[in-house]
Amino acid sequence: MQQEPAPFNRHLRVHRHRDHTVLEFRGEIDIAAAVEIAPHLDRVTTVPDARIVIDLRQVEFFDCSGLRLLYRARSRVLDHGGQLHLVCTHPLTLRVLRITGLSRLLPPHPTLDAALGQPAT
Repeated sequence: MQQEPAPFNRHLRVHRHRDHTVLEFRGEIDIAAAVEIAPHLDRVTTVPDARIVIDLRQVEFFDCSGLRLLYRARSRVLDHGGQLHLVCTHPLTLRVLRITGLSRLLPPHPTLDAALGQPAT
């Protein structure tokens, strides 16, 4: 299967890391950003047995639009037999995840290596 070029816009960068597709959300993740991110997220989350990491370390603001993106991605990945991991270190974003309960469904990790269960080298 041929891979499409990795999208890059002001709110999203996509790359590969240890056989996982990494989606780095960037900047302010609000309704406008969600509209830009959603088509890319939908495309990768419907791949059977997808191995995906969503990295929120470059996020400065995260509202309910971002929560909807995460929940939708999780549901779609699980429906297709895949794995989804989350990387997040921003205290306010972590608080939103914890308060809403999403952190119980999608536990955040501090690094890509931690999310993938392997020590940094």
